[in-house]
Amino acid sequence: MKTVHKSAKLANVLYDIRGPIMDAAREMEEEGHKIIKLNIGNLALFGFDAPEEIQQDMAHNLANSAGYSDSKGIFPARKAVMHYSQQQGVKGVTMDDIYLGNGASELIAMATNALLDTGDELLLPAPDYPLWTAATSLAGGKPVHYLCDEANGWMPDLADIRRKITPATKAIVVINPNNPTGALYSDELLKAIVAIAREHNLVILADEVYDKVLYDGVKHTAIGSLSQDVLTLTFNSLSKSYRSCGYRAGWMMVSGDKKPAADYIEGLNMLSNMRLCANVPGQYAIQTALGGYQSINELVGEGGRLRRQRDLAYELITAIPGVTCVKPTAALYMFPRLDPKVYPITDDRQFLLELLQETRVMLVQGTGFNWPTPDHFRIVFLPHEDDLREAIGRIAKFLESYRKRTTK
Repeated sequence: MKTVHKSAKLANVLYDIRGPIMDAAREMEEEGHKIIKLNIGNLALFGFDAPEEIQQDMAHNLANSAGYSDSKGIFPARKAVMHYSQQQGVKGVTMDDIYLGNGASELIAMATNALLDTGDELLLPAPDYPLWTAATSLAGGKPVHYLCDEANGWMPDLADIRRKITPATKAIVVINPNNPTGALYSDELLKAIVAIAREHNLVILADEVYDKVLYDGVKHTAIGSLSQDVLTLTFNSLSKSYRSCGYRAGWMMVSGDKKPAADYIEGLNMLSNMRLCANVPGQYAIQTALGGYQSINELVGEGGRLRRQRDLAYELITAIPGVTCVKPTAALYMFPRLDPKVYPITDDRQFLLELLQETRVMLVQGTGFNWPTPDHFRIVFLPHEDDLREAIGRIAKFLESYRKRTTK
């Protein structure tokens, strides 16, 4: 039989959050090993349950969920998203501007497929959430990564953004709050990005999935509230703030100057119609989530579980010789740096594979987030405090052993 190859479109696709290291971990689990998984923000795995009222509403409406919904989504959920956008200060969003999807990931793929022709460039942060880079490549576009500055709290480097704009650049992706660094962007920075987009006629694609996972009293500003004359697509979901990853309920809203984008919006409608509709039971959770009690505030506030675990993980990680980290002010992750003089790593995927095999702790290497050098990794601080102590303690011992080997 003739060999069957994967599509050439996959040549530049990378998603190491679920990649070779996870494959190795699965094999180890099949052999009976218990793996501590610090690779993915899967909240339910660590005892963060979806709010009971969301579960009840989905169960109550299950009998109404057997048929296809409108391709953009059910009326109550879209209306709730519209009201949410108004609360955020985003003006001019109507029901027709809102699309519901099977998580934000489906809508990201829809938006990039509708926007990009072969060779079109999309500006993406480095480090990034790798789904964005993968979706860009699958859509036929060229991912171009602008640097975020670790020395400046992981803020996007505006000068680097400007340097990387070419006639082929169609849009810029802004991930705020940021995954994987946990950075939150200031209004001043967001306004500067909007100004660049305005000057160069770029579409803004705003990933704001962690907009309620905020620590230390910081406030998130929706970039759509600052970009009323620039076409902006904002993506969000119930996965993180409402601990509902498996319900696959997300939304995309189109705001800003929509008049020149009629043809693009027609493309979004075409792709929305092609998939018939999003998961209907998950759609019934959206109105309840956005309009109900915001239990995330207890988790991220003073004494809350997420905040305690963030503080503990930061304290333990930065106590390891040769490891530094910008303390995250948002999201569920931190992105520590391994000093190359102390840890002369050439292949960070192989390095973390060895760490997994020796410690039974699973992490994701920094290059898996399109960071250009093998000197970072992402850690998820979702496990209970005792498990975090155990996991980071094992990491510390592995790094101590590595330092001894490399200094001989």
